[in-house]
Amino acid sequence: MLGRIRQLCAHLGLEYQTEWVSIFEGESHTDDFRKMNPAGAVPVLELDDGRSLAESNAILLYLGEGTEYLPHDAYQRAKVCQWLFFEADYVQSTIATLRHWNLTVKNERNEGQLAKCRSGALGVLAILDRHL
Repeated sequence: MLGRIRQLCAHLGLEYQTEWVSIFEGESHTDDFRKMNPAGAVPVLELDDGRSLAESNAILLYLGEGTEYLPHDAYQRAKVCQWLFFEADYVQSTIATLRHWNLTVKNERNEGQLAKCRSGALGVLAILDRHL
């Protein structure tokens, strides 16, 4: 999900510094990291004043505030949120899950769920394809 944040930063001309955290080696479960995100997940945006914000969609909303990417009109703003929530509910549970299983060599362990997850991912992609 970091890619979407970096993409928005590029569109907005925002400078940022990336600090890589190895989730597979437990770096996101240290006491210091959990102060930034109690869930111990990435990404996390650390602000100049020391505050932090977790969850990619929350970070996108924060960075988009006051820009063309987050409309002032209530309906249009809700439409942005609609697609962010769609991503969180449907893309994460299918496409992102398959990607995680593939990257971590867990496809065999999840063989019973693999076909169902792939079918769901194809459905999600079909919805996105129709909309786009």
